[in-house]
Amino acid sequence: MTRDTRTRAAELLTVRQVLDELGGISRRTFYRWRELRIAPACIRLPNGELRVRRDVLDEWLEERAEGAAP
Repeated sequence: MTRDTRTRAAELLTVRQVLDELGGISRRTFYRWRELRIAPACIRLPNGELRVRRDVLDEWLEERAEGAAP
């Protein structure tokens, strides 16, 4: 794994960045997913803000990818 790859994997995304990555879903939808425990795992910072690690978001998306029909 190159340094750039590690840096990208460790990147902390804001909720706004995650919403944009997910095609512009609403903040309300994201927080509803959190209530239902189906959102990507978040990190709560000491100031109360949430962050999502890039690698966690990528893995979460990969888990939800639909495979090709047999």
